[in-house]
Amino acid sequence: MSEPTRTPLPERAARRCHNAVNPLHSFHYFSPELAEEMGRLGLGDASAVYLATRAAAFGQVGAGVVTASFYNFSPELVARHVPAVWGTAFPGVVLQARLRTVDRSLRRLLGDEAVESAEMKEAARLALRATEACTPQGRPLYAAHADLPVPEEPHLAYWHAATLLREHRGDGHVHTLLRAGLGPVEALVTHTATGRGMVPRFVLASRGWHRADWEAAVARLRERGLLDAEGELTEAGEALRARVEAETDALDQAPYEYLGAEDVARLTDLAKGFTRAGIGAGAFPAGIFGKG
Repeated sequence: MSEPTRTPLPERAARRCHNAVNPLHSFHYFSPELAEEMGRLGLGDASAVYLATRAAAFGQVGAGVVTASFYNFSPELVARHVPAVWGTAFPGVVLQARLRTVDRSLRRLLGDEAVESAEMKEAARLALRATEACTPQGRPLYAAHADLPVPEEPHLAYWHAATLLREHRGDGHVHTLLRAGLGPVEALVTHTATGRGMVPRFVLASRGWHRADWEAAVARLRERGLLDAEGELTEAGEALRARVEAETDALDQAPYEYLGAEDVARLTDLAKGFTRAGIGAGAFPAGIFGKG
């Protein structure tokens, strides 16, 4: 099969499109609908719910696969819930509950008019077309989700495409973190230090690490000259994070170059509208992003 045709884009156009599309994928993780749907399956623990929801595309895998592909989650936390979670709810059942969650949460956050709009159909079409240039090699989370059927309803199809684009980029990001020598907790610490990550208390609670793990990572980063005494990134630390993001961008260009500059700009505008509406309606809890 021939390689998809790709055309150069304006600088950072692909990154802007990713930033506009990506948040909508995550809305459901913070929604009350997810707790309700998974609770009906017998899943009540928040970590079990997240791990099952995101890993269900793999099928009944063990803790090793989830730890490797999720990267910044504590192996201890993962092993506590995986593979035991599959004894409570089969992956296929979890995937069905996830789609019900996405449907309900997007209708609540965006409203039925937006969900059923021509703009949503257009966004789904453009985002799905971009995914045609995604590649599975070395990208396990993307590949697992790419094997799932595309939902028929446009808002669910758009969410599915956003999920593929997110996991495609995320898998590539793991490669850049490894290349930079940033382990799971070090990656979290440096991301938080940029001010664009999640606050430490939420990271520790959701990723299963202990405060001692965080402090040990801080000490290692200081020894490398990447953090100063106040926990801020040094010049070398900022340069390393910038290189990680630039390399991640480079690995994530293909879907957007395949879509082309005009359609990337259009998808960015459409996605911004949906993302802003969802955030404005309270999709994310207050106070979880920033340096803390």
